Amino acid sequence: MASKEGKSSKRRLVPAPKTKPSPSDVHDIKYFQRHKDDDPAMSAPGRAALQSWPPSVRSKIYPVLDAVAGAPPSRFSGGGYWEAMHGDMTGWYEVRLDGPGREHFRLFCQLDYDALDKQGLPVDKPYLVIIDGRRKKFKTTIADSEYAKIRALGDEYRRRNKPRSVI
Repeated sequence: MASKEGKSSKRRLVPAPKTKPSPSDVHDIKYFQRHKDDDPAMSAPGRAALQSWPPSVRSKIYPVLDAVAGAPPSRFSGGGYWEAMHGDMTGWYEVRLDGPGREHFRLFCQLDYDALDKQGLPVDKPYLVIIDGRRKKFKTTIADSEYAKIRALGDEYRRRNKPRSVI
């Protein structure tokens, strides 16, 4: 029997065109890091807030973030831990947990489907970006002025994209 060694079927693999991430994709969790032009210390407000909270709260928040990012967020039904915000905070999401002494802990997040890498190409996975965090006493509200500060940080995050300012 003769073999067909001379006829190799080498196909040229053409990479699929890069498209932007989708809301149905698993998300990467990122922390917004302020740009040196806006904050010479290059702080990461959400990360700093989270690290300042009691260990018992942090130990509950990390699994919530992992579950939301893996669900992905649009499909996550997490019993009040992950909530879409309304009014002036439309487009924002909140991770909500209660801690010792019934104190409330909140992480303010955005979903980013437009992030670019250093070459200006869409990133592989969309981002779940932790922008900022707050803690408040039981049965109190966060002041409108605090929400305005959070929105300003979100605007700062969205202004830069190539790449996004995240860690």
